[in-house]
Amino acid sequence: MSPMKNSVFSQKIYSFLLDTYRWYLQTPERSLHQAYDAALKIKEIENKHFNGNKIDIDSAMYSNSVMDYFESDLNKLLKTAKMRLTEFRASRWFLNEENQKAAQKAGIEHLSPSLVLEKLNFIDQVISKYTTTSAQITSKALIVKPPNIPANVISDDNSLLVNTPTVPPKIPTIDSDKKPKSKLKADTMGVLPRSILSTITRLQVELDPNSEQEVIHNFRQAQRRTIISIRFILLLIIVPLLTHQIAKAFVVGPLVEEFRHNEQIQIFLNPEMEEEALVELQRFEEKLKFENLIRNAPPLLPDQIEVELKKRAVGLAEEFRHESSNAIKNVFADMFSVVAFIWLLVVSKSSIAVIKDFFDHIVYGLSDSAKAFIIILFTDIFVGFHSPHGWEVLLEGVSRHWGLPANRDFIFLFIATFPVILDTIFKYWIFRYLNRISPSAVATYRNMNE
Repeated sequence: MSPMKNSVFSQKIYSFLLDTYRWYLQTPERSLHQAYDAALKIKEIENKHFNGNKIDIDSAMYSNSVMDYFESDLNKLLKTAKMRLTEFRASRWFLNEENQKAAQKAGIEHLSPSLVLEKLNFIDQVISKYTTTSAQITSKALIVKPPNIPANVISDDNSLLVNTPTVPPKIPTIDSDKKPKSKLKADTMGVLPRSILSTITRLQVELDPNSEQEVIHNFRQAQRRTIISIRFILLLIIVPLLTHQIAKAFVVGPLVEEFRHNEQIQIFLNPEMEEEALVELQRFEEKLKFENLIRNAPPLLPDQIEVELKKRAVGLAEEFRHESSNAIKNVFADMFSVVAFIWLLVVSKSSIAVIKDFFDHIVYGLSDSAKAFIIILFTDIFVGFHSPHGWEVLLEGVSRHWGLPANRDFIFLFIATFPVILDTIFKYWIFRYLNRISPSAVATYRNMNE
């Protein structure tokens, strides 16, 4: 390289490093400006569409589609503002007096402290209205009390108290030595029958002029809860599958093929694959001789049989080499899928609360016979008399998926222990929780199971 070209190249590198350093020194002002711009956009939406109030996604002013549009913009802007504020704090922590002096020499003008405080105060005023309730927008606001569940079963945070019985507590019997506690009787018995009180409450609701808006509001909440739950369930299924396929095709696949491109690489990952290949080759040889006999053709020479067997052996070797590579890819691609699944659960805590309430609403809306039918169906599949065959097929499929030998001792030991443990846990759940939540469903289950 000539000296002139070398000097030009050095100037380009120096210019690039100088631009990078200037970009680094401008990071606090840039991140603060972007956070301030996001807060201004949120304030603009509030002033233009919500009369200066906060963006309430449960508002009845607009349709569901419009509110979904506003919610999407709000989430994006809040995320941008929070990320840029974090970047602003981190960049100011790394910048010292020497960096500030270097910025002044480079002609970079910093914002005045009063202007920085003014922008930070405005950003905090805008996003503080959403930071305290953003996690509850799609959880508590969408949680509706399941039907036929007493008020004492729902806690203050709208979660289901499983340990609380739904049936009224029994009145203690009168002993000859002890007097009954009148306070307990007063708590369990009212002045009027409960049916009359519930009828009066229903009439009050029907005569309330705002009852129609309340019904519409509850219906929209239930609709949004259903949409969020179904969407989250689909994400839990689709995201791991897509992650598996993408990682296998573009990340894991090329690496595995790079390491296994050698022809001398091990073809079979376990003895079962080798035995399967030998059986397949033996069947091919017998089939070749059988077809030659039924066609009344001249018998094949040993050299011809040897040539055909060699072709088939090469084909089998290529098939099992591909199967071995595919099994190795599955191991690492499954790791990516598990990471994606866990990441989806971590970032979707509010959706988990909504989907929990969604399933509670569905389960408590079922009749006792339907609950008993579902319980019997799942118990017979996983811990019933015919379940060992299903567990055996499942474990063999998993072993083949990962290229592991199907250890019969491990499979039989697993079948002998895991369904028993699962059955014990399930019976304890019925006795401890379901018997308190829905005793009539337990009674129906026992009658159907007998």
